[in-house]
Amino acid sequence: MGGPRLVVTADDFGAALAVNEAVEIAHREGILTAASLMMRGSAVDDAVLRARTMPRLGVGLHIVLTDGRPVLPPEQVLALLGADGAFHPSMLRTALLIAFWPPARAQMRAEVAAQFAAFAATGLPLDHANAHKHFHLHPMIAGAIIAAGRVHGLRAVRVPAEDGAGNLPERLLAWWARRLGARLRRLGLATNDRVIGLAWSGAFTVERMRAALRDLPGGLTEIYTHPATDDHYEGAASGYRYREELAALTDPAVLAAACGAATGSFATMARRTLPLPAGAALMAALR
Repeated sequence: MGGPRLVVTADDFGAALAVNEAVEIAHREGILTAASLMMRGSAVDDAVLRARTMPRLGVGLHIVLTDGRPVLPPEQVLALLGADGAFHPSMLRTALLIAFWPPARAQMRAEVAAQFAAFAATGLPLDHANAHKHFHLHPMIAGAIIAAGRVHGLRAVRVPAEDGAGNLPERLLAWWARRLGARLRRLGLATNDRVIGLAWSGAFTVERMRAALRDLPGGLTEIYTHPATDDHYEGAASGYRYREELAALTDPAVLAAACGAATGSFATMARRTLPLPAGAALMAALR
């Protein structure tokens, strides 16, 4: 597994100017090495402009199928939407429709492909992909991301499996996530060995960040965060301590602690795996 390697990611890049500002600060002055871009975020154009000035920031695609609006015209993805034209607020409803209703599944695949195409149109190198609220744990959404991502040179996908999961639901989530990781590696995609941030999502304080960095194991760890310069920007999650997460990413003691690991983007740090199966073998793996 080798020594510790570390990717530190900010999700929701492009969601708001407050998020974009924090991503730039945390990358230039802190330990942030990657960011996941929302293609229909209200500040996506600003995020792309900032990213072009930060060539060492690994920018990936944050697939959104909940808590947002589609890239495609609404009439092309009606099965996924609520009455307001945004994605339906119930992830369970959307997950079941995708699983059991072919038109919904086809619309999801088209929307995922459209989000990848929108990312490609920015001209930014594609560092990784993941999904808002880890919706890529749904196997059909994961399959759509893999298929569309391959067209655009996708090399790495987040596996939201956190070590030390406590209660039964957390253990089941970690087990299911590791099954996703095994699937990705079989297809030649790079993944993290573990993620840190599920338990502290929206509350990654300086103390917790120091603790996370204190004894990093071998292999690739991803720490994912939600920094912003404002705790109450439009669309912010209730109760999230965005400014504290930014402070954690730029704390001097945190910077010192991160020196014990090799750090970078997924493109530079992720484990490379076996070559991608071709033809029929790939199609069988995606089913």
